[in-house]
Amino acid sequence: MGSRAAGSVLLRHLCPRVSSSTSAAAHAHAQRPPLAGAGGGGVALWARLLSTSAAAAKEETAASKENTGSTAAAKAEATKAAKEGPASATASPVASSYWGIEASKLASKDGVEWKWSCFRPWETYSPDTTIDLKKHHEPKVLLDKVAYWTVKALRVPTDIFFQRRYGCRAMMLETVAAVPGMVGGMLLHLRSLRRFEHSGGWIRALLEEAENERMHLMTFMEVAKPRWYERALVLAVQGVFFNAYFLGYLLSPKLAHRVVGYLEEEAIHSYTEYLKDIEAGKIENVPAPPIAIDYWRLPAGATLKDVVVVVRADEAHHRDVNHFASDVHFQGMDLKDIPAPLDYH
Repeated sequence: MGSRAAGSVLLRHLCPRVSSSTSAAAHAHAQRPPLAGAGGGGVALWARLLSTSAAAAKEETAASKENTGSTAAAKAEATKAAKEGPASATASPVASSYWGIEASKLASKDGVEWKWSCFRPWETYSPDTTIDLKKHHEPKVLLDKVAYWTVKALRVPTDIFFQRRYGCRAMMLETVAAVPGMVGGMLLHLRSLRRFEHSGGWIRALLEEAENERMHLMTFMEVAKPRWYERALVLAVQGVFFNAYFLGYLLSPKLAHRVVGYLEEEAIHSYTEYLKDIEAGKIENVPAPPIAIDYWRLPAGATLKDVVVVVRADEAHHRDVNHFASDVHFQGMDLKDIPAPLDYH
């Protein structure tokens, strides 16, 4: 009896709510206009649809006119630039200033506007050409002998391919010589991040070496134009050498730096032979490229011989730095423990 009484009470409370909900739904249905039919509601609906389509068509027409106007303006600017002649065609491109970044206007010490974007006035220098070119690290331990004979073996195919074409040889040599500094600097950078420690300046020193070798390449590109098969050879050699040196530096940094030291010794020998051919008249002593004159602060009348002399001095400095880095590792220390020879060249 108790459950029946409770049920009757619940029904008395729910019935008014159910009936009110039903009447509200019916009223809403009566107020809703039909989607289609012959009544006035269908006509109103079609009128609204037609007005919306007309508004969209107007927006599309306005957008089309705007695009046509911008295209016409662009054509007008192009026609104006063409009429201005070669002076405007050779002008430096100007990037959009949307981000607020503008190219800095630099000048040399003489007040002349700086024309190079690949290096800055404060990165130029006068190399020390009095450096000892005959220094040699005598291989005594096993790792040194491995490094020494590896480099000697790499020289054989180079001699066969280039023979005495030292301009192309120098260009190929620099595409390889610019790799070790970048790889070593990158790995030291990552190590510094992982271990939360300083590098002793060696990251910057090795990246400076890579940049200096790259500038050698930019210079010799003005002297010897590479053929298509030489460009293909560069792609193959760089791909193999980068990965081999990357793996070698991970396994043994002291071996990697010793290899580079011996590579630089071979570079000194190659540039010495290059100079002999220039002095003997076998290679024309052409004027030095403008980029070399500005980068090494050479006199205005400098020649190819002067360029080879300063490049050879750079290679001697790289030889010393890499043999020194290898010696640091052989003595059981890390490079970060010894201050790097920044700006050594």
